[in-house]
Amino acid sequence: MARRPEKLLYLLTRAERLAVRRVQSLLDEFDCSVEAWRVLDLLSDGQGHNMTALADHAFLPAPSLTKLMDQLVDQNLVYRRVDPADRRRVLARLTPRGMQRWQSMAREVRSDWRDLGHLFAGDELDHLLAQLAEALEGRPYTTPSSADAAPV
Repeated sequence: MARRPEKLLYLLTRAERLAVRRVQSLLDEFDCSVEAWRVLDLLSDGQGHNMTALADHAFLPAPSLTKLMDQLVDQNLVYRRVDPADRRRVLARLTPRGMQRWQSMAREVRSDWRDLGHLFAGDELDHLLAQLAEALEGRPYTTPSSADAAPV
């Protein structure tokens, strides 16, 4: 690979910022931030997730996630319950209203990104980015299942 790390970092940052700007312009119609959308997206699997998993998925520090979760609870999009398997942990889940909101937003985002679909044909880009992230974390790369694919 002839690329310099500086150039790769620049290209990744530019792509991420443009992608977030594009998605945020759609989410503005729903009065939703990208971080809130990421939380709703993870919770959309119906599994229930703890605060650590949500903070990691939304790229938020714990205090910021707490504030965001309070807002999502106040909007009746999310609820929190004690984990029956470990009473020290709290799990968050989507309310029916939260699921409807997430589905509406996901439809809009997917529709808007449809014209970029040729860039994501197959799983090449996902694979390369996941491989890079794993290498930067110092972990060996393992191929995720299609259900584990990360959202935009």
